[in-house]
Amino acid sequence: MKKLFFKIIGYIVIFLVLLIFLCDYTINHATIGKTFSDIDTVPKNRVGLVLGTSSKLTNGRSNPYYTHRINATVQLYKAGKIDFILVSGDNGTKYYNEPDTFKKDLIKRGVPEEKIFLDHAGFRTLDSMVRAKNIFELDSVTVISQKFHNERAIYIAEKKGLKAIGYNARDIPIRYGLKVRFREYFARVKVFLDLAFQTRAKFYGDRIIIA
Repeated sequence: MKKLFFKIIGYIVIFLVLLIFLCDYTINHATIGKTFSDIDTVPKNRVGLVLGTSSKLTNGRSNPYYTHRINATVQLYKAGKIDFILVSGDNGTKYYNEPDTFKKDLIKRGVPEEKIFLDHAGFRTLDSMVRAKNIFELDSVTVISQKFHNERAIYIAEKKGLKAIGYNARDIPIRYGLKVRFREYFARVKVFLDLAFQTRAKFYGDRIIIA
């Protein structure tokens, strides 16, 4: 009985590992040639969609993922590769507001306020992509985040009818971002579960035209 139990556990582990590998491979393969790290080669899009994250780590230090996304967004705008910026992030409480924090820092870096639009209901990458298409009525967009995140966002976007490319913000060394990278594997599995169960964005609302 014990031997059968461990055999079943072993099969389950093997299945989960293969599932994670398959989901990761599918997203990687589907987004080949759709992310860019060179400002000179990234195609122009009218709108750049920067995906939110906290500006601070739990220890109070600056979050490098946030800093690098700000830098990438400013670089795209000043190079004329985007005309408008849509900041999509979590606004869960009055004390935590990713879009407003992004907006303040983008303005400090010289981006005109009227060029910045905010999506306060981007609680997940799925929400950000769905709302970009359905609420902000975008047909195409340049997603701005780290490469691994851009790939997942692009895959979701295209499954939802939104043409997307990604501009890769600078990543951080794997030894510092190991926890984030580990979570990414499971986030990619969740993509396929959401698609299978037709998970909807948490909030919709009135249309907003970026112009």
